[in-house]
Amino acid sequence: MDRFYALSHTPIAFHFRQNARDFVVDEVPLYDFSGEGEHLVLHMRKKNLATWDALSIIANHLGINAREIGYAGLKDKNALTKQYISILKKHEEKLESFSHEQIKFLSRTYHNNKIRLGHLKGNRFFIRIKKVTPTAAKKLSQALKAIKKEGMPNFFGYQRFGTDGDNYKMGEAILQGKKKERNVKLKRLYINAYQSHLFNLWLSRRLEINTMVANFSIEELESILNLPNNIVTSMKAQKNAFKVMLGDVLKHYPHGAPFEYEGEATDLERLEAKDVVPTGLLMGKRSRRASGFAGEIEKEFDAPYTQVDGDRRYAWIYPEDVEGEFKENEAWFEMHFTLPKGAYATVLIEELAKRPLKEEN
Repeated sequence: MDRFYALSHTPIAFHFRQNARDFVVDEVPLYDFSGEGEHLVLHMRKKNLATWDALSIIANHLGINAREIGYAGLKDKNALTKQYISILKKHEEKLESFSHEQIKFLSRTYHNNKIRLGHLKGNRFFIRIKKVTPTAAKKLSQALKAIKKEGMPNFFGYQRFGTDGDNYKMGEAILQGKKKERNVKLKRLYINAYQSHLFNLWLSRRLEINTMVANFSIEELESILNLPNNIVTSMKAQKNAFKVMLGDVLKHYPHGAPFEYEGEATDLERLEAKDVVPTGLLMGKRSRRASGFAGEIEKEFDAPYTQVDGDRRYAWIYPEDVEGEFKENEAWFEMHFTLPKGAYATVLIEELAKRPLKEEN
């Protein structure tokens, strides 16, 4: 199944290339650092370097294992990125002699605990796209306003699937016992890609249903979707961008516990208020499944592998502080926006373009 785009505009032509000048990421920490404690917190800026590569360079200089360095999330390689890392305070003196052309420490403080994976609120992005005509700029501004108001689908970006985009195939083969991977890190990467692939397929299917709900009558939908009248009537009446159905698993936004949608009007009100959001399955054990009609659709994109942990992922997200500016003399369009953790800026760009952008990078 091809990627399904949520926005209603026609494709917009522009050029996008992910590089350190046109793609800038600034991590938003989950909490304020205490200013005291046994852990040195560094605000690190890196250029055209993957997070793990940067950590390895720093670890080699300090003579420690890279796993001893705390970090909240992995940042793009082909970009200028800023994020927080932590090391034990006892290494601070040795850090004074550190120098690398692609890594710079912007500031430092202290904290009581090591920074852990997931300990971030989100990321602030600056993205510049080029070869933008005045007509395209108007369409971009309108599309950004729509995203700011109604949100966007939370697909996994192309970075998740490797250079050739097919890491998920290796992940599936590993789970089926057809392939073996001794490198634990690579094995996890492949399996995560497979989980992400199934999630993206499910999300495309649900967005396709959303579009059908918007464009067909209740009578036509009953036949096309093979759903009962009460389900399609409810979906047709919903004002929220992502139409939910009985059995969907919702979750408080931007963090909170999952619960099942049972048709309560108050849940629809909370969806409209952006207090709760529908979620999709990351297959595996200990992951809550949808039920009812939502569950029947979800089963098509599930897999019976219990050797990995599953989860639920937000299907829909709400970018914050969305800004766009057209630089007519340069034919550039520059954007700033903040996404919650785990969301991909390249997915937003693809929603604007309504085409895959991997081949441009």
